[in-house]
Amino acid sequence: MKPFDVYSLYDIEPVRGVGSYVYDKDGVEYLDFYGGHAVISIGHAHPHYVEAISQQVSRLGFYSNSVENSLQEEFARRLGEASGYADYSLFLCNSGAEANENAIKLASFHTGKSKVLALRKAFHGRTSGAVAATDNPSIVAPFNRTSNVEFAPLNDLSAVEEKLRSGEFCAVIVEGIQGVSGIYAPTNEFLQGIRRITTELGVVMIMDEIQSGYGRTGDFFAHQYAAVRPDLITAAKGIANGFPMGAVLISPMFEARKGMLGTTFGGNHLACSAALAVLDVIEEERLVENARTMGEILLKELRSEPRLKEVRGRGLMIGLEIDGSAAEFRRRLLKEHHVFTGGAGATTVRLLPALNIGEREVERFLTEFRKLINE
Repeated sequence: MKPFDVYSLYDIEPVRGVGSYVYDKDGVEYLDFYGGHAVISIGHAHPHYVEAISQQVSRLGFYSNSVENSLQEEFARRLGEASGYADYSLFLCNSGAEANENAIKLASFHTGKSKVLALRKAFHGRTSGAVAATDNPSIVAPFNRTSNVEFAPLNDLSAVEEKLRSGEFCAVIVEGIQGVSGIYAPTNEFLQGIRRITTELGVVMIMDEIQSGYGRTGDFFAHQYAAVRPDLITAAKGIANGFPMGAVLISPMFEARKGMLGTTFGGNHLACSAALAVLDVIEEERLVENARTMGEILLKELRSEPRLKEVRGRGLMIGLEIDGSAAEFRRRLLKEHHVFTGGAGATTVRLLPALNIGEREVERFLTEFRKLINE
């Protein structure tokens, strides 16, 4: 047996990581400015993280959700305080796609309606409901196609309002910043308008903060720049620094009942220990503030580059629009300059480094990036 061949792979295998650097079997060092799709939030092999999960797995790595787990209680309390949503409840799962599935399910249970409004170029995951709400026909199987999902353009409030006033929708789901499509942000006015309309019509507002949340944009969640409070917020990616975990933050307006949601692995002891360690580091090292500061430096420097067509983003979630193939540019940046970056469409290079990068990493990235783009 061999792996199912669905990934385009670089012929590089990192075998060790420290901070914002990874190393192959020959000891070659690479600057990691992508963090495995925004997953590595506090850097590779952070000592506190390593110690926390090592201690926990030596005691108890897993038991099911049929018993009490005080680590879940502690994590819910800590996440509520860190995010500004202490009055919300928390459901833990294993991935961003699962978080979105459960958020949509909650909205449908709550309203008794079945339709969801998503946005053009959205990406919400690859499980059944999440992929149906993802505007990419190439990854939507016939099984996933449904009349229960419709799409409206990003930042077109009148189009959103027209659809929602049909009375058919249980929810509208919006990314804090659209990542896969190329780092496109909803405007504050757009989010504020959606909040106003959904409140008026009794439609659930879901913010997908899976990639844009957890301090990445310089606030805990990207939507907080717009000063709105959604009904449901989904998180994953950087929540546990590589340990599989997803979460739904749930407004007090939702009433839980036994069996409504469930998961085998979600919120297990090892996952909660990893997530608590991440919160410890974020708070102690002031990484939300660092993401804002380092992001401002990067954005200022990159926007001064005349060969870049456009620079989009906020904090440490940045899209660089280049003239030509982003895939080829990224390949050369990796192979010739030893810098990992990500893609988002044919011409966008995506930057999602760890939140604890410093001036050294920023300067090294800018130096290598400028060498390549100015050839």
